[in-house]
Amino acid sequence: MKIAELFYSIQGEGMLAGVPSVFIRTSGCNLRCVWCDTPYTSWQPEGAEQSIATILDFVEEHSRGYVVVTGGEPMIAPAIVELTKGLREMSQHITIETAGTVDAPVECDLMSISPKLANSTPEGNWAAQHERLRLNHEVLKRLTSDYEFQLKFVVAAAEDIEEIRPIAAALSAPPNRVLLMPEGTDAAKLCERAQWIAEICKREGWRYCPRLHVDLWGARRGT
Repeated sequence: MKIAELFYSIQGEGMLAGVPSVFIRTSGCNLRCVWCDTPYTSWQPEGAEQSIATILDFVEEHSRGYVVVTGGEPMIAPAIVELTKGLREMSQHITIETAGTVDAPVECDLMSISPKLANSTPEGNWAAQHERLRLNHEVLKRLTSDYEFQLKFVVAAAEDIEEIRPIAAALSAPPNRVLLMPEGTDAAKLCERAQWIAEICKREGWRYCPRLHVDLWGARRGT
């Protein structure tokens, strides 16, 4: 399994923000978001092949019960099902962070789905493939039906809300499962966007999603 990094930190995003967690970051992605904050897993994928046993040993050494499998896009990793079965046998709470474009019969306690909006589409050679793949409504329906979930949307402009409403409605997502997270890796930009995103959340009944790891450590790897 190609792994970009393994580290122990706190969950910075979503409904479990603040929870100490082991992060398993796979390398490789089927999308190319223009604002991707981990380009070393997508635009220029880095990492090394690691055995499932090695990964599980790291989890056993560091975990306090919560594991986040992220990427890149972890659901395309060839050994993702085997990895999550191993984590389940260790009685870990498993969060999988995915764009919701592909499905696999994984073990998962919280499917953290981040459907990609039009603000994610890059220019250039990747534009057509990204635009074609970024929303897979059938996969989104399966994931939200089969698992406990949160829908985490990256918001760059107020107009993004017009895309979010129909997606959430089509999935019959409870308002407290719809999370809006400001786009950005700079604390000042996040703070500025947080002001008007919080007002949207108040109006719609959705959740505001912080990026605690950026507030605490900046846009650094391993956090």
